Amino acid sequence: MPESLAVRGAGMSTAITRVHEVLESFAARDHDGEILTAVRHFPAREAQWADFPAWVHADLVSAYAAKGIHRLYTHQAAAAEAVHGGKNVVIVTPTASGKTLCYNLPVLNAVLENSDARALYLFPTKALAQDQLAELHDLNQRLEDRFGVFTYDGDTPADARKAIREKSHIVLTNPDMLHTGILPHHTRWTRLFENLRYIVIDELHTYRGVFGSHLCNVLRRLRRIARFYGRDPQFICCSATIANPGDLASRLLESEVDVLNSNGAPAAEKTFVFYNPPVVNRALGIRRSYINEASRVAQEFLKHDLQTMVFANSRLHTEILLTYLQQANPQLPGKPETIRGYRGGYLPNERREIERGLRDGKVRGVVSTSALELGIDVGSLDTVVMAGYPGTIAATWQRTGRAGRRSGSSCAVLVASSAPLDQFIVRHPDYFFGNTPEHAFIQPDNLEILINHLKCAAFELPIAPSDKFGDVDLPDLCARLAEAGFLHLAGENYHWTQEARRHWRAQRHRRNRFPQRACVRPRKSHLHSRRAATPRRTSRLQGAQGLRQTRRRRLLH
Repeated sequence: MPESLAVRGAGMSTAITRVHEVLESFAARDHDGEILTAVRHFPAREAQWADFPAWVHADLVSAYAAKGIHRLYTHQAAAAEAVHGGKNVVIVTPTASGKTLCYNLPVLNAVLENSDARALYLFPTKALAQDQLAELHDLNQRLEDRFGVFTYDGDTPADARKAIREKSHIVLTNPDMLHTGILPHHTRWTRLFENLRYIVIDELHTYRGVFGSHLCNVLRRLRRIARFYGRDPQFICCSATIANPGDLASRLLESEVDVLNSNGAPAAEKTFVFYNPPVVNRALGIRRSYINEASRVAQEFLKHDLQTMVFANSRLHTEILLTYLQQANPQLPGKPETIRGYRGGYLPNERREIERGLRDGKVRGVVSTSALELGIDVGSLDTVVMAGYPGTIAATWQRTGRAGRRSGSSCAVLVASSAPLDQFIVRHPDYFFGNTPEHAFIQPDNLEILINHLKCAAFELPIAPSDKFGDVDLPDLCARLAEAGFLHLAGENYHWTQEARRHWRAQRHRRNRFPQRACVRPRKSHLHSRRAATPRRTSRLQGAQGLRQTRRRRLLH
């Protein structure tokens, strides 16, 4: 048994004792030391405290005190002071370090001081928005409903949207809804844009590559509209640990950003294990199925009454693992299911029920895709099992952080597949533990991306000669779009062409009506088909054609 697996005395918590019992059972079967390739212990860390700033509203301090929050972590106090000082900030701390309070505190304080102040929260998923909505509703009840907070996404009923536009002090949405539902209809959101003070971007590390490049252009349009209404909002960004958070934030916002990366939150003891499935055929390099091994590892934790989350890298593997674990833990008659699945495609109410079950402890095990990778509050899980390497160091640490979110010791196990990348990671653990997470890059001035957002910007507001849209030659691009018929020059400004809008709608209508028209083979006539056109069949066809022609004549006349 590896020396690092030695149990460290009676002071150890009950959960970590059971975790070590499971790890010792694995080590007992690992005679050659090829299965548990790495076992790393991360010691607990004490909290670093700070008082609430003097400028925070007394009612807000009382509301947090009623929730059991009497003091702030040092990074929360530093973030609140920076935002209060008018700076754009990005807070970079690990999972479960209390980043939500970093932006809720200054935003709610501004709303309590000025009832006209407005804030826009951007989350990459609807599940995250719902999670934050519950937190804000709890604070609002403690403040006797002093502000309005609502989500505005695809699930929002049509009859509620007008009331949200008028009454909401804080609007929780996502980049897709901002692009399609808010910016093109900014004249309906005048109350929001005329008083917009803060824009919060959570989970900043997810906005990289093409997705991040699109978001940068959406934020360009957002700031352009805000300037039209006389506002220059502050940005508060939150990110998990990546290599270049300040660079990514400054590229997305195209302005200076202060990076706050000191973490004052406590951390419980954590154990991280690399598990390589046993070799079945050494000559061919074939190992046991990592799906079966991940199910076996998760089942060991569940048998020791440890609340466990299993991550799979696809929906198919999620359902397979869920089936294995449910068969190993059959549902008792009249009792709710204790092993649940979680992925995109489940109904919103079902996902909220699973999240509540995890927080309450009624759900003992959950199998998820990356849908639960982000900062949704699911309570204090004991263990995390990853079926396969997620692909990046950052994503692996993000999934690992799902265990032990509030308190208590936790364990994370990475079960490697036979893929070369997985094998490299588990055979070279120092590469993983010794390197920083990956860099995040965007390219918002890519013409394939920028041109379409430029069309959207022209639809929202006329493009003036003084406008800037990235580092491109804007007058030249507008002139080319005018030649193509999308824009027209009126005075000095370029305006969206209504004919282009109708042409675009017609194209979309044709694509929706005949989605496979161009790629479907021409239909053979019945005379060339295998079924010869018998006289009886021919007469039926002629009769049907005559009936269609008669109906067509009636419609014309």
